[in-house]
Amino acid sequence: MFELVLGTNNAKKLIELRLLLPEDQVQLTTLAEIPESIDVEETGDSFQSNAALKATEQAKHLQRWVLAEDSGLTVNALKGEPGVMSARYAGTHGDDEANNNKLLRELETVPDEQRDAHFNCYLCLSDPKGQVRLEENGRCGGRIAHQRSGGAGFGYDPLFIIREYHRTFGELDLTVKRAISHRSRALRKFTPRLLHLIQQES
Repeated sequence: MFELVLGTNNAKKLIELRLLLPEDQVQLTTLAEIPESIDVEETGDSFQSNAALKATEQAKHLQRWVLAEDSGLTVNALKGEPGVMSARYAGTHGDDEANNNKLLRELETVPDEQRDAHFNCYLCLSDPKGQVRLEENGRCGGRIAHQRSGGAGFGYDPLFIIREYHRTFGELDLTVKRAISHRSRALRKFTPRLLHLIQQES
């Protein structure tokens, strides 16, 4: 069994990842389960650089394999914002309510045809020495709604409309989200490469 530390305290991300990674081959542990884990400051200017920071710094500290990800929302009409500031767009990290409120205010006068947006996910795997071994990314396109809809998911999910379903991520069940989300698209590309690496390391 390959032991892998997931570089997040976000329990909902863990649920998504556990559903996507083969549980008979990969044992996932979150930072919340490791008292000696550290908080890595996300000082990068891109999702990719933040994912690499979180993976390599944590891996060196714990001397374990660490999979980190950085993900967020980019809105065309806002020139790519909130981007790397997605989780703290309104000022406080992880305040979904405030972040959604700010996004709605910023787009208040923007018509439907100009509300295109993307969810982005970058994955980075670091070995225990702090060396990047794998990187992958995924994107999911949609449009920002004028008001929240649905209580599923987290973050901006209640505002992110998937065009082909005419519903927000907040309204779609986990099975559908697992099939089309930015995180699942990144993981579908990442997982075969991870399993190949595990074979090489064993």
